[in-house]
Amino acid sequence: MAGGPFLVLRGGNGQSIRGSGTGNPGEQHMIRKRGVGPRIAVLGLHLEANAFAPPTTLEDFRRQCLVRGEEITALARAESSHMPGEIAGFYRRMDATGPWTPVPVLIAAAPPGGPIEQAVFLGFLDEMARGLAAALPLDGVYIASHGASSATGDEDSDGTLAAMVRRIVGPAVPVVCSHDLHCNVSERMVGAIDAFVAYRTNPHVDMAARAAESADLLREMLGGTRMARAFIRLPLAPPTVTLLTASGPYADLVRDVEALMREDRRIANASVAGGFVYSDLPKCGMTVTVTARNGDLTAARAAALQLARRGWAERGRHVRRLLSVAEATDLALRAGRGEEAPVIFSDAGDNPGGGGRGNTAWLLRALHEAGAQGVVLGVFVDPALAAEAHERGEGATFEAVFNRMESEFSRRFVARARVLALRDGKGVGRRGTMAGRRFDLGPSALLELEGSGLRVVLGSLRRQCHEPRMLEMHGIDIGQARCVVVKSRGHFRAGFDEFFPDDRIFEVDVPGLTSPILTNFAWKRLPRPVYPLDPQAEWREPDWVAGL
Repeated sequence: MAGGPFLVLRGGNGQSIRGSGTGNPGEQHMIRKRGVGPRIAVLGLHLEANAFAPPTTLEDFRRQCLVRGEEITALARAESSHMPGEIAGFYRRMDATGPWTPVPVLIAAAPPGGPIEQAVFLGFLDEMARGLAAALPLDGVYIASHGASSATGDEDSDGTLAAMVRRIVGPAVPVVCSHDLHCNVSERMVGAIDAFVAYRTNPHVDMAARAAESADLLREMLGGTRMARAFIRLPLAPPTVTLLTASGPYADLVRDVEALMREDRRIANASVAGGFVYSDLPKCGMTVTVTARNGDLTAARAAALQLARRGWAERGRHVRRLLSVAEATDLALRAGRGEEAPVIFSDAGDNPGGGGRGNTAWLLRALHEAGAQGVVLGVFVDPALAAEAHERGEGATFEAVFNRMESEFSRRFVARARVLALRDGKGVGRRGTMAGRRFDLGPSALLELEGSGLRVVLGSLRRQCHEPRMLEMHGIDIGQARCVVVKSRGHFRAGFDEFFPDDRIFEVDVPGLTSPILTNFAWKRLPRPVYPLDPQAEWREPDWVAGL
């Protein structure tokens, strides 16, 4: 299972090295010298699609981020915004490196969830196409997308978007695309662009840096540099908990990437994308995409092969043991009694940052019934319960019914509770992946459960708890908690590391739509065999290896 090389080379000098013509104005476009600088289109679609979650609707985008035209530029240059971090990072770098004219089209971002409803995706695609066509001639395009999206009628929505951009602007206009490292990269997407850049940190604290790198590559191509790309897909679909970049197998690969780029000037970018297995698509799996300068396909291929071989050789390291609920409960009890240092638990199976609903009560019930002391849990997504808390008011005591509308994993849980605090849920992050970015939990509340004293932060909008302010805005002193439970898979590490060192962070094995235990899912479209689901999986190197 391997992806092929890409022999089509394009340069920002206005010359098409190879490629089929489209006959549109962008194909014949030559970069023009003018005081306002090159005209660069900016657009993007952010969704991490979990095939096991309910479809993502237009309202999901409206509630998180749906920005058009010049408002994109205004927000990108504002002190803070709710847009993906890449947009501001790209603008800052382009502003710092010379004159340019932004041509903002559409930025659409929704919380991780099911595939986009097809009509919604087609609407976005049409709007982007019309915006690009109306803006011609363009000198370049920056696509800032998550990279793990899909639609109910399109398994490769990111590839479809990139192909549309290429069709509109023609073969001579440089196109740079950046993605989350949890992206599912397709051959079609890589073939439609000139340079590809994936995040290199998890938790993702380098979004602005990778956008700046994208801007630099675009500037380089505008100056005439040609790019070639090589691409390899491995039959390796790691659970997301093994894709951290502080330590572990993926961290080692990222270090190899950075050393390669530092030591070999021919390599413009090397990106090893861990993938997002929950999309359950044929394009799932770890991928290596290398972009080489001066059309050096041999250099791109050699670098891609080196990284792929390392990744495959160490596939056995992508196995991680999680705490059972019973083990987590015992540890929380000991921490509450002061016998252990404070701990933080990742409710990794119910991560809204991966499509989870944020409302499973397995840990909540276990810790409450055990009487664990000093426990804080957040953010539990239950708009009906949050609304009731707001209606009753601060200080009210009532029978709190969590998940009054039960589903497969989100079972009903009832406890007597007191309303400690009510908030509108709006804030600005102060650390990690959300530093300086706006967030919105919707109407939120802090409840204290009678008997255990366990405190629960409720939210109305589905958001993962990866920012301390999401708890602190409700009056919680995290430093005084003995046990914190977050509905987050890993991004919380960058926000809560000031309170909990690595050896006090534990992932807990609980049921949910983002369970790291991959055997829990009924896979339909995932290419098989694939490691670690299929230990016998084999990788055949690309045919072009013989020619290196």
